[in-house]
Amino acid sequence: MTASASLPDLAHLLPDLHQLVEIESPSGNAQAIARVMDVVEGWARALGAEVEHLSGGTRSFLFGLQDRPALILTHADTVWPHGTLETMPFRVEGDRLYGPGTYDMKAGIVSAIHALRALHTSGGWPAGGVQLLITPDEETGSHSSRAHIEAAARQARAVLVVEPPVADSHALKTGRKGVGSFVLTLHGVASHAGNKPEEGASAVAEAARLIPAIHALARPDAGTNVSVGLIRGGSAVNVIPARCVLEVDVRAGSVAEGERVTAGMHALTAGDPRVRLELTGGLNRPPFERGPQTMALYARAQALATGLGFQLTEEVVGGGSDGNFTAPLSPTLDGLGAPGDGAHAAHEHVRLDRWPLHVALLTGLLREV
Repeated sequence: MTASASLPDLAHLLPDLHQLVEIESPSGNAQAIARVMDVVEGWARALGAEVEHLSGGTRSFLFGLQDRPALILTHADTVWPHGTLETMPFRVEGDRLYGPGTYDMKAGIVSAIHALRALHTSGGWPAGGVQLLITPDEETGSHSSRAHIEAAARQARAVLVVEPPVADSHALKTGRKGVGSFVLTLHGVASHAGNKPEEGASAVAEAARLIPAIHALARPDAGTNVSVGLIRGGSAVNVIPARCVLEVDVRAGSVAEGERVTAGMHALTAGDPRVRLELTGGLNRPPFERGPQTMALYARAQALATGLGFQLTEEVVGGGSDGNFTAPLSPTLDGLGAPGDGAHAAHEHVRLDRWPLHVALLTGLLREV
């Protein structure tokens, strides 16, 4: 079969994506997210799916006889609030399709459905079957869906994550840094800044002393970044501040690095004994370390892409996804959604000249894995 003959028709992809994008589904709005899932459920039932509504809003769709199925991982929530379509309408300009949630990741959902339709019409499901899992809270940490994701991954022969490829490229994601956040609250002693400053213990001054120590936990050579992103402190300009809060973002290059940074955060001490430190948080997504099983999946994908007439590459990226949860449990390949750019940005878009190629790639992988 030639590459062109195996590509899906954009005329079929676009209406389905339009339908999903027009349902704005910001994280935290369970009803809006459920409306997206209802549409997907209708598509899945038309293919004979066995449907299960799981706790927290996650839905599972099973296709074929299940014996360690291939797992397709998707999410229905976006970062965009209701009303975004008024300023970011669904529109096509040249070979780019714009709109909130197009690239991240409603086009990935449509890719998965069209890959499943292609399997259904060309001979049926691969041995072992396929499971499509769609979650409601990936953008906010997957707190309600993590247990379902991990349970599905333990039973899967491979996990294919239809997050988009690396921005403006054909690069799949063969690893992701672990993602974590800490909140360090410093409790000092307030006093009048003019009359008796010596009686105060400044939480802000102590925070300023600790920030370089926190940043020193970073090890860019090991893929680990640590950044104090938010600072809140003080009550008035003429008061020695009794409270300061630091919010810290952590990206860990490996499990060992995550453990090292966590230990370092817990080892922080105040220079002024009158200031008390309170630390909460930790790593909420484990590192997705590039391993031989993932690279074996990537090698299959690369060969399929060559047969489709394009060159596939791969990268390890800093952002997290639900693939971080599955990679320690099952061979995982990420970035199998729609190419484009602008995740979480006003120029979010899908590359229409590349999208059919990646749908065909996903279809081929489902046949092979």
